[in-house]
Amino acid sequence: MASAKTLTIFMYPWFGMGHITPYLVTANKFAKRGHKIFIIIPPKAQSKLGPLNLHPQLIQFLPISVPLLIDSETTNDVVSVQGNQLLRHALDLTQPAVESLLREIKPDFVFSDFMHWLPGLARNLHIKSVHYSAASPVAMGFLLPDGPSNEDRASGPPGFPRPMTLSRYSTRGLKWFETAKEMGSNISMKQRLMTAVKESDAVGFKTCKEIDGFYCEVLEKEFKKPVLLAGPVVPKPLDSMTLDEKWVNWLEKFKPKTVIFCALGSETILQKNQFQQLVLGFELTGLPFLVALRPPSGVDSIEEALPNGFKERTQERGIVYGGWVSQQLLLKHPVVGCFVTHCGYGSMWEGLMSESQFVLLPHMGDQDVNARLMSGELKIGVEVEKGDEDGLFTAEGVCAAVMAVMAEESEIGKEVRANHIRLRELLLSEGFEESYFDEFVQKLRSLLE
Repeated sequence: MASAKTLTIFMYPWFGMGHITPYLVTANKFAKRGHKIFIIIPPKAQSKLGPLNLHPQLIQFLPISVPLLIDSETTNDVVSVQGNQLLRHALDLTQPAVESLLREIKPDFVFSDFMHWLPGLARNLHIKSVHYSAASPVAMGFLLPDGPSNEDRASGPPGFPRPMTLSRYSTRGLKWFETAKEMGSNISMKQRLMTAVKESDAVGFKTCKEIDGFYCEVLEKEFKKPVLLAGPVVPKPLDSMTLDEKWVNWLEKFKPKTVIFCALGSETILQKNQFQQLVLGFELTGLPFLVALRPPSGVDSIEEALPNGFKERTQERGIVYGGWVSQQLLLKHPVVGCFVTHCGYGSMWEGLMSESQFVLLPHMGDQDVNARLMSGELKIGVEVEKGDEDGLFTAEGVCAAVMAVMAEESEIGKEVRANHIRLRELLLSEGFEESYFDEFVQKLRSLLE
């Protein structure tokens, strides 16, 4: 019987850590239920990701030779638009190797996102395919459905059911997404993703209907295929994972829920002026802060980008760090009270599971749409005000957004705190996450019948 079948699943995520990690967490959920997973992982990243494989007897990492690239494997290595295009082209060239793997493994399902050619290849081999998105349903609803390109389109595609206005600056980025042709494939990013979705047998999201249900229903009607919800897919910190002692010692100097933690994703590189406005905004709040960012463009280190006198003025209560930190462990620390985020979908979920209040500072693409969802419909955060034409923010705007969620007398702060608490309690309620994934597996099995 199909309902009793143990599944074999082949996963090929886009080589960005914000895509690989949720795929691996999803693989752990499958393996916990006895299913077999094969997942393509960049060779150099396998040692780093190995500890996150909780079921190595059922989850097998597949290294794959990527043409064209020598020292670069993931989006962390190629942060420019041109570098990302080259990486997509290089992964497209792995199609013959992937076909050989699929013929050998003979999986029940292929999970992928950016590889637009993979669902068609799977169909030719009589394998079901799922477009398993690392982006949010609302972002897909805003960015993907067919319709005329329009630089002035700021409130979603024709027929989009709820108003969600983007700035002129953001819609210019959307124009690029819809029209710019990429090397190798000679298609736009929108065409790539539309093909990947349309050719798949189903679309999967790491979400629940309590957060994104409305938009999932819209997508199911739009794409005329099942939209499957895996529930919250947030990695649990391993028992062996502890926060670095230097952060623990520094954080313990401050009162509970007073520290601002800012992390804008591993790929965000701000312009120097915007970097300075950001840290000056934190200085204006008078609150302690820990900022983890890559050095801004044009400089080699965080230190040389800091405003004059900033380090001396804030050394007792502020750290700006250019290396990696454990976002999850920092968000769990009792003194962290504010999370300034770029609104990547994974970071949104990690923040939701924490008790820190959201300040929203999207950088590009789907992050702008996620920020509108969080500030508008869910009302769980406050956006930093940006210029409509240039997309720039000021130190005063950063300070205002932080104080809106942190000041006890703030009416906006009271509202977003209450909404965040309500959602967090729901997401962490007993059996909530597991029941979603059980239903996800059952719906996958039904596709094989």
